Amino acid sequence: MKQTTNSILMIRPVAFRMNEQTAVNNYYQKVLDGLLPETVNAKAQQEFDAFVEKLRAVGINVTVVEDTKTPDTPDSIFPNNWISFHENGDVALYPMFAENRREERREDILDLLEDEGYRIDNIVDYTSAEEDNIFLEGTGSLLLDRANGKAYCALSPRADEELFIEFCEDFDYAPVIFEAFQTVNGERKLIYHTNVMMCLGETFAVICADCIDDKKERKMVLDNLKADGKEIILITEDQVNNFAGNMLEVRGKDDKRYLIMSAAAYKSLKPVQIEKLEYHCEIISSSLDTIEACGGGSARCMMAEIFLPKE
Repeated sequence: MKQTTNSILMIRPVAFRMNEQTAVNNYYQKVLDGLLPETVNAKAQQEFDAFVEKLRAVGINVTVVEDTKTPDTPDSIFPNNWISFHENGDVALYPMFAENRREERREDILDLLEDEGYRIDNIVDYTSAEEDNIFLEGTGSLLLDRANGKAYCALSPRADEELFIEFCEDFDYAPVIFEAFQTVNGERKLIYHTNVMMCLGETFAVICADCIDDKKERKMVLDNLKADGKEIILITEDQVNNFAGNMLEVRGKDDKRYLIMSAAAYKSLKPVQIEKLEYHCEIISSSLDTIEACGGGSARCMMAEIFLPKE
């Protein structure tokens, strides 16, 4: 199985703002004082459009879908949490923690992808777990090493262990389970999504090992990455706060490998880390300051990778 794809789905926001329903356990969100909602959305749209332009310029195939005004979905810009696409034609739909994020799931997006020539054979729907307050937020919660058949998951209120194991059984992944923490006002709190502190490339992994407080768990995660021959590039908690863990490797023109991240993430990296990453692929960064501050997510969260077969 391929680890990277040339095709991604992105949702252009129409009413982006800080989502009050996700702020309860996403400690990366901030209130931008004095900015009107329209201003926040306009800034987010500018950042979004510039980002898409950079991706398309290097031959990455971006399917952009406009969000709709109703229902109210302030976080629709992060589609990777509600859907994932797989090489065998499967699509997975995931249960979401915030009630207003459940409205992001749109059937017309699947129709649109089929119109673009993608083949969807089967929909695996986990969303009924929401009735039991059980959540697993897509490739925010799950980091898939597709090539090595492993799935990494940092448990949190948004990543349930039993449901994660069920996903692994359905999609034939070996589960790698741990807990990751961040310091909030002097207290250690669970990080809401795995993809904030970790990124899996084809030949490398970016990870904040310091977030994994349990030494045995930390060793187990690093041992798994080493066993699969990945170069481990360590980042600090401070860099995680700048979204340096929230990166994604994709393929561009002529199958060239690119690592996508925000400008803030890039700025937080040290020259030696950049050098290590550039050994594996070219870096593309784009300013996502408004999206990061209000949404508490970054570049990786904005891209849902499409691995579906083409007709």
